[in-house]
Amino acid sequence: MMRQYELVDRVRRYNPQADEDLLDRAYVYAMKAHGIQKRASGDLYFSHPLEVAAILTDLKLDDATIVAAVLHDTIEDTDSTREEIDKLFGPEIGRLVEGLTKLKRLDLVSKRAVQAENFRKLLLAVADDVRVLLVKLADRLHNMRTLQFVPPDKRARIAQETLDIYAPLAGRMGMQSMRDELEDLAFRHLTPEASESISRRLNDLKKKNGKIIAKVEQELRDLLSARGIEATVEGRQKQPYSVWRKMERKSVAFEQLSDIFGFRVYVNSIEDCYRVIGVIHSKWPAVPGRFKDYISTPKENDYRSIHTTVVGPGRQRVELQVRTYDMHNIARYGIAAHAFYKDGKVDGREALAHESRAYQWLQRTIDMLAEGDSPEEFLEHTKLELFHDQVFCFTPKGQLIALPRGATPIDFAYAVHTKIGNSCVGAKINGRAAPLAAPLENGDEVEIIRAEGQVPPPVWESLVMTGKARAAIRRAARDAVRAQYTGLGRQIVVRAFERAGKIYAEDKLKAALPRLARAGVEDVLAAVGRGEIFSGDVVKAVYPDFSEERKLGPQPPMPPPNEAGWFGLPRASSLVFKFPERGENKTGPMPIYGLRGDLPVRFAPNGGAVPGDRIVAILTPGEHVTIYPIQSPDLTAFDDQPERWLDVRWDLDAGKRNLFPARILVTAINEPGTLGLVAMTIGEMGANIDTISIHAISPDFREITVDLEIPDLKHLNGLITELRTKPVVSKVERVNG
Repeated sequence: MMRQYELVDRVRRYNPQADEDLLDRAYVYAMKAHGIQKRASGDLYFSHPLEVAAILTDLKLDDATIVAAVLHDTIEDTDSTREEIDKLFGPEIGRLVEGLTKLKRLDLVSKRAVQAENFRKLLLAVADDVRVLLVKLADRLHNMRTLQFVPPDKRARIAQETLDIYAPLAGRMGMQSMRDELEDLAFRHLTPEASESISRRLNDLKKKNGKIIAKVEQELRDLLSARGIEATVEGRQKQPYSVWRKMERKSVAFEQLSDIFGFRVYVNSIEDCYRVIGVIHSKWPAVPGRFKDYISTPKENDYRSIHTTVVGPGRQRVELQVRTYDMHNIARYGIAAHAFYKDGKVDGREALAHESRAYQWLQRTIDMLAEGDSPEEFLEHTKLELFHDQVFCFTPKGQLIALPRGATPIDFAYAVHTKIGNSCVGAKINGRAAPLAAPLENGDEVEIIRAEGQVPPPVWESLVMTGKARAAIRRAARDAVRAQYTGLGRQIVVRAFERAGKIYAEDKLKAALPRLARAGVEDVLAAVGRGEIFSGDVVKAVYPDFSEERKLGPQPPMPPPNEAGWFGLPRASSLVFKFPERGENKTGPMPIYGLRGDLPVRFAPNGGAVPGDRIVAILTPGEHVTIYPIQSPDLTAFDDQPERWLDVRWDLDAGKRNLFPARILVTAINEPGTLGLVAMTIGEMGANIDTISIHAISPDFREITVDLEIPDLKHLNGLITELRTKPVVSKVERVNG
């Protein structure tokens, strides 16, 4: 276990002005607070926060972060309080410790929904101070180093969670060294046989090729030195999990991998980076398609370097990375490498956001929490972005947009701005019209074609790669459906007020919101449209003294037949229906589109309805609205529920061929070919058979029930007439649902 003076020495190696007194007090306080508590390994519990602090000293973090690491379990696991921490160590450290305490209470190893919700909380907890995340990652790293002492079932869950969330999160923060170790530790516990096999092969390969690696290193040093370039060259071997992932991704055997060994060249300036590339490419031929310049276009996690692969000594492929020492520092430590967190300046998040692309990504991800996705969707979207490599594209004005590999112009549009994504109707890639589903490539220039009033279709959700685009598409779909429910609810409420003889006014409804337990007028109207609130309850909320009494008595007289637009229903108490005309102060009937439209509508289950039918809509709470032809006998079931009746009309697009549901009953002779003749006639008349059933009514006759999709009433009547002309058909009639 690390001693008190050793902790101080570790901090002073990189920060000679470290507050020794603060570190000493934190060490003593935590040691006393944890007392004789033990870990699963049998070690004193106090050894764990010390190891977490040691990991953070390797990242060269400020005093407050180191002290917070030493104290991070005191509030949760001892009698210490936030007030006591604030008093002894200051509010800044108290805030960090409390943030870590909240994180520890999150059991991410749990069912998916709970895990997803807690992942949201984790990111919210680090929204104010990213140092909380750095301590949490260090805490997870030490727990993974001692995972062998945990029971096997829990061990597997923790390892999988580390591989799914913490390792890629460390990578997104640019902390590649920590990511590599987390992945290899998780790999070792999840698939021990594969891990052991690859590690053994890597060791054998290292022994076999050790001299070749040393030879290439020396050759590179001599080559660069001869050109007057000061550089450090080091050979490296890929990590076991990285090798395993590449084997899985490319479906190749270990022996087929050609870039297990690589070399890094560190220089003093960016100019030297490009000089090194020139020297290397003039010495050895470059492998086409393997050159990547992450200096001019850095990755989202701040990573900057030049990658190339050449055919080196012995005709072996050699992978090289060229970077400055500062770039290497950021590649290893990521966001923790920024001077912002080494100077103790913790009140300038804007400066960090400007300096660090990784921090910008973290903030964008946190901003997504406000978009209204479910926790499971949020976790899915974030994990997708954590794991994807990137492509870099440009707007016509030259703005650089970084996207996950496989992203489409739709992702690009939403990355520029949500309004641009919502209004996108097409795209041009490098000046040529391209499908919205086309995957983008590095260097593409993308121009988005927009149209005001466009609503993104739900199918876009299956085309996009980024969480931001998916969240925006879902939100737009929710808003569109809500607008439909709100419009439907407004019609229902207005008619309810008219029936009650009261005046509908939104200001009066607004005053009644507390009685309806809704936040706004639109919430009330949408709830009525969905059938969650009865329209009569809205009237009573606005006019508490109103009591609705149904008038029972003789049926009202039927309207004159020459008065267009009116119709009556038998047994419909005190109701006469009229299709309202559009006018200045009149709300028209709700429009109905095709069978496959987006409105929350379904047709009568036993017979449907087709254009040409006079129709009425019945509101079914929880099941949208159902359209019936006016002659449907099923409507009698709703005679005593006038609040559920809605005016409705057809609104057809002349340029589109829509099909609508109908049912016919055919009585035909039982002989070979009858069914084929009936089906052929239906097809010739432009109808589509949805379902068909046959019932024997006698040895000689069969009843054939056919559910159709047909354009309109004219076509349906024509089909019935045509069927009646067939010699095998005895009778044909339409079934009204």
